[in-house]
Amino acid sequence: MKTFYIKSDFVNSRLDRWFKRSVCEVPQSLIEKNIRKGNIKVNNKKEKSSYKLKAKDEITIRNINFTSNKHKIINKKYEPTKKDLLKTSSIFLENNENFVVINKPAGIAVQSGTKSKKNILDILRNTNEFDGFFPYTVHRIDKETSGILIVAKNRKYAQLFTSLFRIRKIHKTYLGIILGAFNENKGTLKDELHYYEGNKKTKALAITHYKVLDSNNSYSLLNLNPETGRKHQLRKQLLLHGHPILGDSKYRITENYLNKKKNELMLHAYKIKFSIAGTRYNYTAEPPLAFKKYLKEKYLKIYQ
Repeated sequence: MKTFYIKSDFVNSRLDRWFKRSVCEVPQSLIEKNIRKGNIKVNNKKEKSSYKLKAKDEITIRNINFTSNKHKIINKKYEPTKKDLLKTSSIFLENNENFVVINKPAGIAVQSGTKSKKNILDILRNTNEFDGFFPYTVHRIDKETSGILIVAKNRKYAQLFTSLFRIRKIHKTYLGIILGAFNENKGTLKDELHYYEGNKKTKALAITHYKVLDSNNSYSLLNLNPETGRKHQLRKQLLLHGHPILGDSKYRITENYLNKKKNELMLHAYKIKFSIAGTRYNYTAEPPLAFKKYLKEKYLKIYQ
């Protein structure tokens, strides 16, 4: 038997999520099975997997062998190299006891996935800035996209940021280099985007405000403010309107316009601003050298 006491960081967390985070990463079905059998109890009572934990709750776990399942797939964390950690030291824009703001390099995923093991969260876990803390995702940007990313250091601020994003109180600005030119110098894109979850097709409204910072008819530099937060929103919307983001190998019209820069997505999360308890936060992330070089090559003036 093992006994655990809930600390403030996990208050209001679901029982099953706490189990996966604090005890062992196992299938949901196994947690449900052991709850039904009474092997997992809260304050010596059976509770549902959705039970919201309270401070000082006592959780007892009995008769569970965590090592005997030979079929269990172990999800190994990425072990950052010395080079990874050396590069990471220069990406912090903010570091306090509750959260960090970083300028994420292009080509690194936020979380580990089936196609990419190297990820920001596993790298951050090994930095001095997260010594004694755990990184929590509160939003994501695509692997190919560079720029501002907020990472919480505790559950309280993870929930706070998640709420702020949900009620649209966090305002993001992107820079994007696109093919062609818009007829209007500023406007709003409203589109119904389609997504697939297995065989199920869903749709969602996407709203993005844009402003043309510079254009030479062949290419344009845009200021993009997404009002909604749909997956791949900017990339999908701009393609729908006939102006794909340069270097986008996933959402494009043809492959003919892509040149040697095709693996460098010209999309950068440039600014973010929000308020917490009356304090205003405003951050700007410098675009990577490749982005600035591309502006020069396409005869576009530098952003402001």
